[in-house]
Formats: sequence, structure tokens, C-alpha cells
Amino acid sequence: MPRISMWKEGTHSSDFKFFDRNIKEMFTVGGTGISVHKYLGILNQGPSTDASLPQTVEDDPLGIQDMLFLENRDRKYDTDIYNMRGIYNVADTDFDLSQFGLFLQNDTLFITFHLADMDRILGRRLMSGDVLELPHLKDYNSLDTSLEVALKRYYVVQEGTRPTEGYSPTWWPHLWRVKCTPMVDSQEYNDILNKIQINEETGESTDATLRDLLSTYKKELEITNKVVEQAEVEVPKSGYDTSRYYVVPADDTGQPLDPKGYTSDVSTISADSNIITADTTRISPENANAYGGYLVGDGLAPNGEEVTMGTSFPTDSQEGDYVLRLDFLPNRLFRYSGTRWVKVEDSVRSPQTPGTGTRQIDTFINNTAKTTRDDNVEIDQRQGLSQILSAKADD
Repeated sequence: MPRISMWKEGTHSSDFKFFDRNIKEMFTVGGTGISVHKYLGILNQGPSTDASLPQTVEDDPLGIQDMLFLENRDRKYDTDIYNMRGIYNVADTDFDLSQFGLFLQNDTLFITFHLADMDRILGRRLMSGDVLELPHLKDYNSLDTSLEVALKRYYVVQEGTRPTEGYSPTWWPHLWRVKCTPMVDSQEYNDILNKIQINEETGESTDATLRDLLSTYKKELEITNKVVEQAEVEVPKSGYDTSRYYVVPADDTGQPLDPKGYTSDVSTISADSNIITADTTRISPENANAYGGYLVGDGLAPNGEEVTMGTSFPTDSQEGDYVLRLDFLPNRLFRYSGTRWVKVEDSVRSPQTPGTGTRQIDTFINNTAKTTRDDNVEIDQRQGLSQILSAKADD
């Protein structure tokens, strides 16, 4: 009499097939439908002279696009959708309030599939990069009534393995479990996000892509712009504002001078005096930057004095006049002493938003200017280092 054994070497026994049929029936009866967007490999980016960026000609889901960063940024997905059955535990979506910001604690799903069905339908195991669409999570009644289609939920497979509960007494596996996280609006999923959506009720194409429906980019950009707009109102410039403080003119000995040209110790002039005439010379403070500190230069003359702006000094200036030279970066404020132009300060206070100030560093951010080469070809001043710097072979 042969020995009783659930294990059979080399092939699946009738016991295994019995267990497998019953497990498959469990998925058929109690599993939820899941649409699989099969990851095929890397989109062909054309010939490459960079050894770390090899050209991809044939579909290879195991290929690597960028050998340096070990990334597959331009992914290709099958145009066919594969329907499978899966089982997972539905959990409440709670926010983690123990740290700054709102973080979802239950945004990771562990979905289990029937192994034999997966191999038969998909042709391979679910792997990292595959995208799963869960139809039972569609939202047909969105708060945004302008949407023409239902909102769908997509998850990206991060890894797959055989679960411990997937082994039968025959010691052969029957299940495959994958770890999934929500799909985000990123370059890797352009092949899916750029697809035009179909209205399920009318069967007609809409003007919206999947990215338009799922991405929060536009809303986040709107929020950011509003926050920056209010921040520029409350803190318009960096540094400290000293324009509200009065600067007392003084002579060489430090004696305070009257802004109208008389010292404070003159006792011969009364309130009803008519000595002061229309041609009286006003005195502007020489120590215009009396309030020193970090980032206090704003290019404004003290005490509300008028400032002439330009790229050169005027020829008809009088002592005490101020000129803001715009051809200096940062702009520089000068005061005419009667014989020469004396530097007062640099306008170092600038808007906090990058690229909107008058400093030289602001010209490096959001630079849209162009440069004309000797051969009369215009090129953008802003160039990516990856485009202008390339490794040369050391022969």
C-alpha cells in the first residue's frame, strides 16, 4: 500500500487541483472586479549617446530606463484592459493628526489574487509598475457637478509576493498578494493619464483627460498663488523697513540742522518771521543710511525726499539731490554733495517671491530672455545642465 502524502514532487496532484478549484470559486463568488493596466516596459526615446540611458526598442517590463538614477520615468502600458477578481480588507480612511499636515494612514491596500487565474489572464504575475483600477470605488455623484464622467480610483502596484495563507496542505501556493498605493499625477503614468475619458451614459468622448479629473495640480497651484499673493501684501520685501523713521540732518560736528537750512539753536527767527523766502535751500541728511542693519537698503531717500531714477546722473543737480541708478544691480542710491555723487545705499530689499526683484540673482530665476549668438541664432538663456553639459569620451 503506498504511503499517504499530500506532497507530490514535480507536478500538481489531484489534491492541489481540488483545492485550487475551490479557491478560484471563492474569488469568483466573493471577489471584486479589478481592471489591470499592464505595464509593458519603457517608451522608446530614440537613439542615445549616453551609456546610462540606453535606447529601448522592444517591450521589456524588466528593463531600466536610467541606469544612473535607476528610474523608469517614461512607462508604456498595454492599450487592452485585463479584468480580474481580487479580495482585500476595506478599512476606514483616517487622517493622521499627530504631525503637521494631513496624512492618510490607510492609503495602502493589500490585494490578493488567484495565482492560476492571474497567469492565465495576464500572462504573468502582477509586478511593480502595474496600475489597478477599482471600479467599485467609482464616485458617480461628485461634488463637482461640472464633471461629465464618474471619478475613478487607481492604485499602483509597488511589490508582489506569495502570502502565507495562500498555501494549501499540498505545500503549493494558490494566491498572489500585491501592495498598492494611490496613483499620483507624475511622469511615469502619462500613458494612462493622458487618455480622453468617455461618458459612460452617452458613450461620447469628453474634452477631459484622466489627468484633468484626478490631478489636484491646478487646485494646489491656485492655493499656492493665493498664499503667495497674501504673503506679498503682509511682507512685501525682505529685510527691515526704515522708511517710516525720520533722519535728522547734521553738520560735520554732529550738530542737528534744520531741514529748511537753519540750525536748531538759531533764536532770531520767530514763528511769524518772514526771513525764510522761496529761494531758501533745503538741507537733506548726509547720513541717509543712519539706521544700519541687515537688509535695510530700499533705494528710497530719507524723510520723503524726492528721488530721480535713471541710468546716468543729471547735469543740473543741486546739493542734496538724490539719484537712484537703475543700471546697478542691485540699484544704487546716490546723494549729490555739491562736488561729487556719494553712495548712500544699495537697494537690497526686494520682494520675497523668487524672480520678481531687482537683484542680479533674480535674473537667474524664471529667466525667459534670449541671447543671440555670433551666427545670429537665438537661444534661451535658461538651459538645463543636462542639455549643455555632456560627457566626452576620454580617448
